[in-house]
Amino acid sequence: MHDYQAPADLLRDRIILVTGAGDGIGRCAAKTYAAHGATVILLGRTVSKLESVYDEIEAAGHPQPAIVPMNLDGAAVKEYEDLAMQVEESFGRLDGLLHNASMLGDRTPVELYDPETWNHVMHVNANAPFLLTRALIPALRKSGTASVIFTSSSVGRKARAYWGAYAVSKFATEGLSQLLADELDDERNNIRVNTLNPGATRTNMRAHAYPAEDPQSVTAPEDIMPLYLYLMGKDSEGQTGQQFDAQPKK
Repeated sequence: MHDYQAPADLLRDRIILVTGAGDGIGRCAAKTYAAHGATVILLGRTVSKLESVYDEIEAAGHPQPAIVPMNLDGAAVKEYEDLAMQVEESFGRLDGLLHNASMLGDRTPVELYDPETWNHVMHVNANAPFLLTRALIPALRKSGTASVIFTSSSVGRKARAYWGAYAVSKFATEGLSQLLADELDDERNNIRVNTLNPGATRTNMRAHAYPAEDPQSVTAPEDIMPLYLYLMGKDSEGQTGQQFDAQPKK
């Protein structure tokens, strides 16, 4: 899957929502999905960054995207429900959902971890994806064949010291994905749900986690897009409840 060759029209006429679309992997995924024919709904908290992605997609001649400003750390339940209503009214359905937005938090021992930071990380990384998916399931159901991708991490599969709330939140992500995959795996829903671990990727979050690391020694977001395309396109139909790694294990 790491060298998956996506057809140019893989996502033609598909409606895909990407969270954290203003930066890093989310930005790259949004542009990649648009380049393969999708109408992308760009969700993020910084409007100027979303507008930049919007302009790049339009300038490239791809389908016109949509912008949805939302701060996942502070959004109320009604905001998610209003968003879902807006998606259904504007597009009639949702074909794909990429949960990309995440918060790193502190890298420190649990006994020194700030409880407020812990709560923020758990909310953005675990509670917000639950609330967003919950609200969007009716729109996903109308797709006929929809894909939900949760962004995981190696520390969400085997915890490592000092990764704190980030690791625990990614364990929660894995659990939510498995739960949804089991609940939605039938003809009535036809919604597949999987987790995707990007691996070491050149992003601002990675730079904060590893400040001494040379960014050029880390894989660029563009180089991990084949699996993002595979999981969002028709070739992954029937794959659900699985854990995927965007980069080959070394």
